[in-house]
Amino acid sequence: MPSLDAFAKTKLAALEARHLKRTLAETTRADGLWVERGGRRMLSFSCNDYLNLTHHPAVKHAAVEATKKYGVGAGASRLVTGNHPLFGELERRLAQLKGTEAACVFGSGYLANAGIVPAVASKGDLLLVDELSHSCLWAGARLSWARVEVFRHNDVAHAEEILRFHRVAHRHALIVTDGVFSMDGDLAPLKALSTLAQAYDTWLMSDDAHGLGVLGGGRGSAHATGASVDLQMGTLSKALGSYGGYVCASAAVIDLLKTRARTLIYSTGVPPASVAAALAALDIVENDTELTARPLAKAQSFTRICNLPPAASQIVPVVLGDPLAALEASQILEREGFLVTPIRPPTVPEGTARLRLAFTAGHPDDEVARLATIIRERILA
Repeated sequence: MPSLDAFAKTKLAALEARHLKRTLAETTRADGLWVERGGRRMLSFSCNDYLNLTHHPAVKHAAVEATKKYGVGAGASRLVTGNHPLFGELERRLAQLKGTEAACVFGSGYLANAGIVPAVASKGDLLLVDELSHSCLWAGARLSWARVEVFRHNDVAHAEEILRFHRVAHRHALIVTDGVFSMDGDLAPLKALSTLAQAYDTWLMSDDAHGLGVLGGGRGSAHATGASVDLQMGTLSKALGSYGGYVCASAAVIDLLKTRARTLIYSTGVPPASVAAALAALDIVENDTELTARPLAKAQSFTRICNLPPAASQIVPVVLGDPLAALEASQILEREGFLVTPIRPPTVPEGTARLRLAFTAGHPDDEVARLATIIRERILA
């Protein structure tokens, strides 16, 4: 057997033994709520399409018309030939929504974070990273060659302790955190972190992938908490129902990123259809505050019925600990007609395997109640 194959099989067997092997399940999303998998129709609580806009008629129409006019792809990096006219309008609208001078759109949220951090931090600088920050923030931190210090989750006092000890020895410093944590659904203490950053001449960056379109009247976690955030990153692929990533900041910072962020310079631009779809979705977010409030309301209804702490966002974890327990709980729910994917290490820390429930604007209230009752009586009992 070739050595690479032997290596792969050994690793896979070890993961299988620990109930940590992942597989791709063929799934058809019939609309923004229901999926078909293995011949069964299920109501999904695992999708980040929080406003169900992936199937909204206006969003789909915008994507189709942009494809007819501009083609299916950007053709090249935005800095070469890929900067079709829709980009400027989307960046203007994102900056307006977030209350910043400018914005920059990347090929994906992962590409954004992997490019932003190394463009503003390098050797001789200091990075403070919340221990539960998303994988792509860690990727950006490691690519930067800056000194990386980890602070305990949402522990502002610990972050200050690190700054007090290390800040003076470094040229620049940057605090990096999620705005809404994707696996726990809790919010970063952005206002306190902003105050801390200002006190120590430090910049603040938040990944608001799960805040845009849902919190703060749709404007995200910084707006919801009243915080001043230097770099507001996010995605177009969740509440907006499209694809791509972005960052909102001052005009000078955005100009720097457009000339120095490697993941922008060396990646093909987002397809025109995705840009147009995001613009149409922004129209809906800006004009329908009742819609943007629904995901959190559904999540809070679920936590009340389940006797769990009140949901802070549209994401609710049901922590079970053991990976096998999470798999079995997911199977119970699947038999009841619900798709709730089990989340296991290394996505979450060892001993915290869980069900991660994502609530959307369109989830029927009676189905939310039925799901909560099953989890309370058959999984948490």
